[in-house]
Amino acid sequence: MVAETDILCSQSVSVQYYSAKKSTKIETELFDVSSAAAAVSPTGITTTSPKSQIFCASDAEISIEICRSESARSCSTSTQSTTVFETPSRRFVPSICSGSHSDIGPCCSNEDEHICIDDLSAHLGSLYRWSQPSSFYAVFDGHGGSDAASYVKNNAVKFFFEDANLPQTSDDDETFFQDLESAHRKAFSLIDLALADEQSSVDSYCGTTALTVLILGGHLLIANVGDCRAVLCRNGVAVQLSQDHRPSCQLERERVENLGGTIEYDRLNGELAVTRALGDWYMKLPLGSPSPLIAEPDVQQTLLTEDDEFLIIGCDGIWEMMSNQEAVSLVRRELRHTHNPQQCARELVSQALRLHTDDNLTAIVVCFSSLEPQNSVVSQRPRVRFCMSEEARKKLQSLLGGN
Repeated sequence: MVAETDILCSQSVSVQYYSAKKSTKIETELFDVSSAAAAVSPTGITTTSPKSQIFCASDAEISIEICRSESARSCSTSTQSTTVFETPSRRFVPSICSGSHSDIGPCCSNEDEHICIDDLSAHLGSLYRWSQPSSFYAVFDGHGGSDAASYVKNNAVKFFFEDANLPQTSDDDETFFQDLESAHRKAFSLIDLALADEQSSVDSYCGTTALTVLILGGHLLIANVGDCRAVLCRNGVAVQLSQDHRPSCQLERERVENLGGTIEYDRLNGELAVTRALGDWYMKLPLGSPSPLIAEPDVQQTLLTEDDEFLIIGCDGIWEMMSNQEAVSLVRRELRHTHNPQQCARELVSQALRLHTDDNLTAIVVCFSSLEPQNSVVSQRPRVRFCMSEEARKKLQSLLGGN
């Protein structure tokens, strides 16, 4: 007689998420993330932007920050400032999904507006010109009322796509993306002029910042006027992809003062907290005259890679309350639990509220890969058969019975 006994063997797996406990500040001319750069791109990253701070962690997590305190030295006034990541050997095409959330905060009204279009071809229909999938996102942070931000939101698709002289082919060549960038720059200028038109019904003391994001295939184009911000999560690392146009930026200050403007109490002419904006025509008239307040965007272009997880687009109410890396880490944790970008955007706004912001809050989270939770694989537990002789079996029974 043979007795069978099943031995159930299980294997324990421990997963540790590393976070940097110590960091070393390094100044550099390039957006170089040291050992992480190899994972980002085989040839590294190039940029025409001036110096920025790079925080290199001793562990696996590295963060690139362009903080407000550093912006006085790191921001750029060049409207040709373009950041391009080297082309990877195999082009990554993201699977897009997004979520957004906006809150009035402690203010009496919400002057923020935003746009989320995951499928631009479906939105434009027959007007869509390209073979590649594309998406469009924008945040508009109004001031002096909500009219300017609302006008830009309601007419953004018209200015950026319907009436724009966009390139007809989406070949991945330098000329195409130069033409696409030029079209975006022109759209910003035309929107600004439209706000000066009496037919827009926008008061000359009303204005808005604007940050737009166009994703075409694996190509990311970001245009920014003001202090909204776009931050990329690349392998858990926060990478800022837009410039903040604020009086604290030394180069912006120099541009303003060279045009006869002043910086008082960290405000343009003692009034505006930003040095670039759409509208605010009381500071730009007469039409055609040089003005310290401009609507010329900084435009950044980036090639997405498989290491790119998501993009956060937020108004300054978010970034005044938390650093780039704090926001990225928060969204990353939330995505693991909920697989829901809208919930992540809501949590970003909630965190800023918990930190006692005094501004309206708007956040968009754009994910670059499928968020379907992976089914946990149930391992087959090995069955181990022990064969006992009849004599051994009786001895075992005798021992067990005796106890």
